[in-house]
Amino acid sequence: MLFKSHIAWHKLAESAEEIPWQENGLCIMDISGKKVTLVLYRDKVYAVAYKCPHAGGIMSEGWVDAAGNIVCPLHRYKFNIQNGRNSSGEGYFLKIFPIEIKPDGLYIGFEEKKWF
Repeated sequence: MLFKSHIAWHKLAESAEEIPWQENGLCIMDISGKKVTLVLYRDKVYAVAYKCPHAGGIMSEGWVDAAGNIVCPLHRYKFNIQNGRNSSGEGYFLKIFPIEIKPDGLYIGFEEKKWF
């Protein structure tokens, strides 16, 4: 069997200003039954996994450091918000999701695979 992958886009908001950001610049959103953590860093929105791949820490309870890494609140593992790479050296990857600004709002993309 073969499958084909594509990105399904889901609207987050009309603009980043409409998102209910926490004081730490992070936000949890449930999009189509999937929880994700949104990150506002230098006026740009990023989307990463809801939980840390190491021990399941809730990423929105962490913070973003000066270098632009999201930091897990449990063990302080750091992840690059642009590519998900573990920048503190433990070898994990944090799932990231594409964000796109379209004329009618801000969208997040989820990869979908279809069998054919």
